[in-house]
Amino acid sequence: MSLIRCIFSILLYTLNTVIWFIPIFIFGLIKLLPIKALQKAMSWAAKKCASMWVTCNSLTQNVFTPYKLNVTGLEQVKLKDWYLIIANHQSWVDILVLQRLLNRRIPFLNFFLKKELIYVPILGLAWWALDFPFMTRTSKSQLKKNPKLRGKDLETTRKACEKFKEMPVSIVNFVEGTRYTPAKHQRQNSPFPHLLKPKAGGIAFVMQAMGDQISKVVNVTIQYPDGIPTFVDFASGRVKSINVHVEVMPVSEELIGDYTGDNEFRVRFQSELNRLWQDKEQQLTQLEQQSK
Repeated sequence: MSLIRCIFSILLYTLNTVIWFIPIFIFGLIKLLPIKALQKAMSWAAKKCASMWVTCNSLTQNVFTPYKLNVTGLEQVKLKDWYLIIANHQSWVDILVLQRLLNRRIPFLNFFLKKELIYVPILGLAWWALDFPFMTRTSKSQLKKNPKLRGKDLETTRKACEKFKEMPVSIVNFVEGTRYTPAKHQRQNSPFPHLLKPKAGGIAFVMQAMGDQISKVVNVTIQYPDGIPTFVDFASGRVKSINVHVEVMPVSEELIGDYTGDNEFRVRFQSELNRLWQDKEQQLTQLEQQSK
């Protein structure tokens, strides 16, 4: 039965993606015309199609791989506000969980992606049409070799945020920068048992570019009672329940500043993010104990 569930789920996910990709990509092409009102209308239409894509994916999950989504704290969110979503990252399943949890409750989720992901068949072009920002991750060694690369990520974020100002949007940032694995955790020597070290740059750049426009920060903590699943585990129906805690927080003016040029602000921002990550670690421990 698990194999049958997996085959049917993946087939339906694929078919659903192809069906909704067509109008999304067409709207993306039309947006290339330099007419601002038309671009805004096409962005709205593309996001509506993307929301329907998520709805159909959720229907597939309900029919073939049902699971219980235990949610606490999802309050005070609206469709007509701007949000910054921060979450821990353990599996590709996290994205499906966030989409199902927040679809039609807040504006469609926009993810910052590695530039290589634009080459993913079908999805890469769909993400482009939906204005997902594609980031170039610059390592410390690359910066040493070519200092001119410094600030490129901030410039990419600024350009993306200019588009985001046109209509309400939800910007998702997995603060750890990559999915949690025991090997990565050990390599980082992370002080958080369930989490990798948080990276402040991404959300600091978003706050610097859009802090005065973002309505709330939505802090999401995802916990899998039966262990961290792979996508195949999820598509096979092996995931029976998922615990999610949501905290909707106001945007503090103290967290809006020049992250790259102000050393004092950078230290303060990193300190606040570490405090937030300590709270998330406690929340994960609590969810883990409750699920036993």
